[in-house]
Amino acid sequence: MNSFKQLGLSEPILKAVADMGFENPSEIQQKAIPSLLSENIDMVALAQTGTGKTAAFGFPLLQKIDPENRETQGLILSPTRELCLQIASELKLYSKYIPKVNVVAIYGGASIEEQARNVKKGAQIIVATPGRMQDMIRRNFVNISNINFCILDEADEMLNMGFYEDITSILSHTPDTKNTWLFSATMPNEVAKIARQFMYKPLEITVGARNQASNSIRHEFYVVNGRHRYEALKRLADANPDIFSVVFCRTKKDTQSVAEKLIEDGYNAAALHGDLSQNQRDLVMKAFRAKQIQMLIATDVAARGIDVDDITHVIHYQLPDEIETYTHRSGRTGRAGKSGVSMVIIPKSEVKKIKAIEKIIQQPFELKKLPNGIEICEIQLYHLANNIKNITVDQAIEDYLPAINDVLQGVDREELIKKMVAVEFNRFFNYYKNSKDLNNSEEKDFNSNDNEVRFFINVGERDGYDWKTLKDFLKATLDLGKDDIFKVDVKNSFSFFNTEAENTDLVMNIFNDFQLDGRFINVEISSKQERGRERGRKSQKEKNRDSKGRKRNEKARNSSEKQSSKGKREQKTSQAFEKAFNKRKKRK
Repeated sequence: MNSFKQLGLSEPILKAVADMGFENPSEIQQKAIPSLLSENIDMVALAQTGTGKTAAFGFPLLQKIDPENRETQGLILSPTRELCLQIASELKLYSKYIPKVNVVAIYGGASIEEQARNVKKGAQIIVATPGRMQDMIRRNFVNISNINFCILDEADEMLNMGFYEDITSILSHTPDTKNTWLFSATMPNEVAKIARQFMYKPLEITVGARNQASNSIRHEFYVVNGRHRYEALKRLADANPDIFSVVFCRTKKDTQSVAEKLIEDGYNAAALHGDLSQNQRDLVMKAFRAKQIQMLIATDVAARGIDVDDITHVIHYQLPDEIETYTHRSGRTGRAGKSGVSMVIIPKSEVKKIKAIEKIIQQPFELKKLPNGIEICEIQLYHLANNIKNITVDQAIEDYLPAINDVLQGVDREELIKKMVAVEFNRFFNYYKNSKDLNNSEEKDFNSNDNEVRFFINVGERDGYDWKTLKDFLKATLDLGKDDIFKVDVKNSFSFFNTEAENTDLVMNIFNDFQLDGRFINVEISSKQERGRERGRKSQKEKNRDSKGRKRNEKARNSSEKQSSKGKREQKTSQAFEKAFNKRKKRK
């Protein structure tokens, strides 16, 4: 089917489609609309973000409701306020030639009383976020007991955000006779569970393979030391002067920190996370859509519902905890028929995750090297030259040309060009002229351990540690990131852990004469790696002292409780962090 008319749409909707400039239906629209119009069925539709899903369920919904009946007939649940408002706005455009249709958006951050009044006036279609919809139901502000249609849009996103109980509760207030249409980018277990529990023999349609990423997106990864992650991010931005991107971080703290650093370093950036007020979020998104912001630093939850078609790059400052989330992140680019790039900045210890993601998205990743300083300077220089060549000159400058000519008299053409370019280019040249290579290594075998050091530490299970609590203790004590401590192996009375070789001096210095609750904590390079390594070795005198310390510790341990509680472990970690912090402060 090459036209919307062939899908079976009514004249009022076709007229609205023509007004909006839509020419040909997308694949998801071709597959979903005829079935939804011709039958009263449940449907599970799997397609990536940006493929036209709103029209795929919006057109049939508008055609099947009764405009003369003011009762609520259709409910659409969406994960975020932004997406809720966007769907409501699009439905109003689709229904502009259908009289008496009223679409009401219900979402948090706005007056619930006003939303209740809008529903009371008559709302054939309600578009809502799960949390606010629950509030409306509890207060008896809405009645969805007689609806004919329920649409779950971005179902996997809603469930990832923790709305499972809200959704099941809302659906329990709807009639069994309704049709449920579930639209999702991926099909994780919780989405399948919803389908089994609340849908009857749903027709399943898929655009692309299940969980597959869009073919319009190129996937790249860059292997760097965890400590160079921020510098790597700046290089990727500088190597793509026209970048319009979303940068994903795991935590609100990292999101805010990265955004602040970028702003301080002269980039057009902003943070988007859960600690922002609704007004702040609206201002950020308005500036981003207007392209006043080139780099939007966001958490996964805060970025849900962003619907901007022109995003050129998605950068994963850290990979998500759930591998399936990668599909949603990368789906922010490569939309509306355009190509996009998804870039992952990753330490060597996490490279194995790339293979796992490749299996899920069914797309290959390309290992790329970060550009060096010379390459970035060349890119910026040519970009500047093209901007100068293509810039539109404001005629108002004519009045100032005589004075400018007087100032520049005696400067020849070539010298003038050099000076003009230098005004803009010197910042990059000065920054990158002595920059080092940030790539983890040359032609690296990522299964090798050449850049890792394995350490022994004299605490283990009988001290109340497991791999997670020991890793937390080491991160806090050494002030290292989550990615910098790995391969933690906890034994009964001792343990092992790995970190990058460049952290060796830090580890040995912090744990030199380190005590916790009067006990010496001994850390040594594991014997398997000690051969041929002089770096970080202790003198024999230090080893003798540690041996005596271990004997004292053993004696003290035998007279104390065998097992420490979780609270005591947390207290120890806090004390260790404070001690390590003071030690670093003294060295400074």
